[in-house]
Amino acid sequence: MPVVRFATHLWFDDQAVEAAELYTGLLPDSHIDRVTRAPDGVPDTPAGTPFIVDLTLMGQQYIFLNGGPQFPFDSQVSLYVLCETQDEVDGFWSALLEGGGKEVQCGWLTDRFGLSWQIIPRRLEELMSDPDPAVARRVTAAMLQMVKLDIAGLEAAARGA
Repeated sequence: MPVVRFATHLWFDDQAVEAAELYTGLLPDSHIDRVTRAPDGVPDTPAGTPFIVDLTLMGQQYIFLNGGPQFPFDSQVSLYVLCETQDEVDGFWSALLEGGGKEVQCGWLTDRFGLSWQIIPRRLEELMSDPDPAVARRVTAAMLQMVKLDIAGLEAAARGA
């Protein structure tokens, strides 16, 4: 059976356009492709208001729906951003917390829309893959104590400092 389209679908209360604008502004190779307005007859949604947002985030297709509060986000679903530098980690972290987001732990946060994100430096993946299990153990222990991940702190833990 041929697949015509494959995309991640996320259900927002009524902020799909606002979220799409934030995310496409933060992530490279990202854009809003189309906003479909609600027709008459959609429960709890005034006709003509934004209903479905088709967008691309870093080359991947997403569909955001303004569906109401029946199905809130939880941390079982998160978006994972792999960063090269601490400045990138800091920038994404600040932008996604702005307007009411909440820090969680171990590089996780929840943005103002309730969507969970993991803001992860590539260095963490490298250090946790170290062939020396003691390095991976120390790095993991350090990560578990952090909220926003700190590359210098992870590297210090890898060295045993």
